[in-house]
Amino acid sequence: MPELPFVMEEGDRMVRAAVDGEILAKQGAMVAYTGSVDFAFKGAGLGGFVRKAVTGEGQELMKVTGRGNVWFADNGAHISLFTLEADRLVVNGRSLLVLGQGMSHEIKKTSGGIGAMAAGGLFQTEVTGTGQVAVTCLGTPLVLPTDQPVFVDAQAAVAWTSPVRTEIVSTFKAGALIGRGSGEAFQMKMQGAGGFVVVQCGEVPAAPR
Repeated sequence: MPELPFVMEEGDRMVRAAVDGEILAKQGAMVAYTGSVDFAFKGAGLGGFVRKAVTGEGQELMKVTGRGNVWFADNGAHISLFTLEADRLVVNGRSLLVLGQGMSHEIKKTSGGIGAMAAGGLFQTEVTGTGQVAVTCLGTPLVLPTDQPVFVDAQAAVAWTSPVRTEIVSTFKAGALIGRGSGEAFQMKMQGAGGFVVVQCGEVPAAPR
């Protein structure tokens, strides 16, 4: 079996990507490289910028082209690698770190209307193809099967298999109006036979204004 192009470095806080052509990575995530490699910003298009302005979850990606080894990291966050074979993975928020060669991505909408926006999970990035994907999370991730319904804080859900069905649900109670609410009024209901969801040990920090 040929060596995979993405390799985790010790500690799971940095990934080394063997580049031979073009890959996509989160803008600013490169920490070192060897060889002949170029970096260029890849805009999301007008629709992407509108979504970012509305949800705070737009992806700023850069093209990484050439031939060499590139190391990526994101402020010491834990990194998980997924290997897809003509499959799909949905990544939430700003957790997408690196997309391997030949992988494509598209912004998808979560059902739930105003509740989805309030939960911070209105848009996610669906990754498709055959290759590798690196995603980040706060601390060591928890992987939960979705054969039975799982309810996850929208900002703690890092990634999940695409057959998993998602829906924004509410546990809102009247007590939240007088300051006694839990602060967890909306969750993502996730269910799908044979699927899984990756959950981080905390919520994604707010994006800088």
